[in-house]
Amino acid sequence: MTSDAAPPPRHSAGRRPTARPVRRTGVPGRAPGPADPDAVVVGAGPNGLAAAVTLARAGLDVVVLEAQDTVGGGSRTLDLGLADGIRHDICSAVHPMAWASPFFRSLGLHERLDLLTPEASFAHPLDGGRAGIAYRDLDRTAERLGADGATWRRLFGPLVERWQDVVALALGDHRSVPDGVTRDPLRAALTAARFGLGVLRNGAPVVPSALRTEEGAALLTGVAGHAITPLPSTAAAGTAVLLTTLAHAGHGWPVVRGGSQAIADALHADLVRLGGRVVTGRPVARRADLPPARAYLFDTAPRLVAQVMGDAMPPGLARAYAGYRYGNAAAKVDLVVDGPIPWAHPEVHRAGTVHLGGTRDQVVAAERAVARGRHAEHPLTLLSDPAALDAGRASGGRRPVWAYAHVPAGSDVDPTEAVLGQVERFAPGFRDTVVAAHAIPAARLAEHDANLVGGDISGGAISLLRMFTRPTPRWDPFDAGVPGVYLCSASTPPGPGVHGLSGWYAARRALRDVFGRADRVAA
Repeated sequence: MTSDAAPPPRHSAGRRPTARPVRRTGVPGRAPGPADPDAVVVGAGPNGLAAAVTLARAGLDVVVLEAQDTVGGGSRTLDLGLADGIRHDICSAVHPMAWASPFFRSLGLHERLDLLTPEASFAHPLDGGRAGIAYRDLDRTAERLGADGATWRRLFGPLVERWQDVVALALGDHRSVPDGVTRDPLRAALTAARFGLGVLRNGAPVVPSALRTEEGAALLTGVAGHAITPLPSTAAAGTAVLLTTLAHAGHGWPVVRGGSQAIADALHADLVRLGGRVVTGRPVARRADLPPARAYLFDTAPRLVAQVMGDAMPPGLARAYAGYRYGNAAAKVDLVVDGPIPWAHPEVHRAGTVHLGGTRDQVVAAERAVARGRHAEHPLTLLSDPAALDAGRASGGRRPVWAYAHVPAGSDVDPTEAVLGQVERFAPGFRDTVVAAHAIPAARLAEHDANLVGGDISGGAISLLRMFTRPTPRWDPFDAGVPGVYLCSASTPPGPGVHGLSGWYAARRALRDVFGRADRVAA
């Protein structure tokens, strides 16, 4: 995998830029010397690697410290020992934001990765062999939705045509004016109005859903469930409108050939080519674990920043970071099967992602149970069968299946039976294809990625207010209250997803505030 889209380092090995900083870093300890890095990034997930690449592109000497033995955080792909030659995606598996992210596009990442686009982005089977199918083709989707077809086309058609404006609106830093507004304010305002109307029509509890058939209502509700928050809600509807727009645009909801690890590996390769480096097996738990540097960027949970930097932070902010509110959780099940999944509906196998939860009302009831701290009898379950698109993921006739169920935060319940039951419900005979299963209860997800506190894969509780005030209600959400220290994880805008944008936004601030220079790539 090449890195031709990234520019070369702007300084030779062993030499560092001499730009005068705008302000001094306020981290107590020994001042950095000539041999020390300019910046330290804690965490080699997509956001941490994105921050490191952004700084390295500006000619800075950057080191990334990663607690795990491999890079990638939530986008790792590992051999779990379930079957020879079978590797599983540890957290993220399907990547609509990998091609849509403005930062990844600035690197040409969407062109360098082998993105495999399914014929249908997602599907939502129902009892009785029925299903709603979101094909990559918007018109085909509308035709198959019958009475809801016109509504689906009316809602998503204009947004798909202007998907870049939708991305700028939904995935910005929630503080700056998106580029599209300055380039074409009328068009941007119209897109924002259409997006907002779609959110209100499908997320406001007092407004009836715009979709009236069971297939159409369930199809959009399953996507809203990605927010893992009580339904209906405006935050979940915003998630649904964004992700469904991407489902019908560009590469849809692709899987990456070889697994999600390829995204992290591409970013890592860019960083190394630019002179940066990653040190794995290097956890950070206290300030003494950090080498001297002029800037520190944390792709971590806010609590770790408070733990490491607390006495240097304003007391109120340190308390807010230490008591940061997390949301409901996911419990993971990795499976090995010896054949295709026998879906009752013949078109479900065309989808790269399948939402298993039944009707809209059943999904809403399950998500509300989880929010109240109860395990739903039939939890919303997400599933991906990557070998259906990437034959290289199979070995000896066996293939990996990725799935997780929504559960209360911190649940230590083994989710295997709940997940198998949901798949069997819509794919009779599925249990007979299962060769091996490996479960990770929500309470143990943080063992594989410390950012997944209590099994929260979203970097914090999701609500409309919190999406604009995470991690705390401050004007600069990336500023950790200590000059030169920034938070750049999914706990900052724009929130969860493999897009690298939180790292990019934080690194741009570090470049401006600490090093007195601007990122060469436009926002």
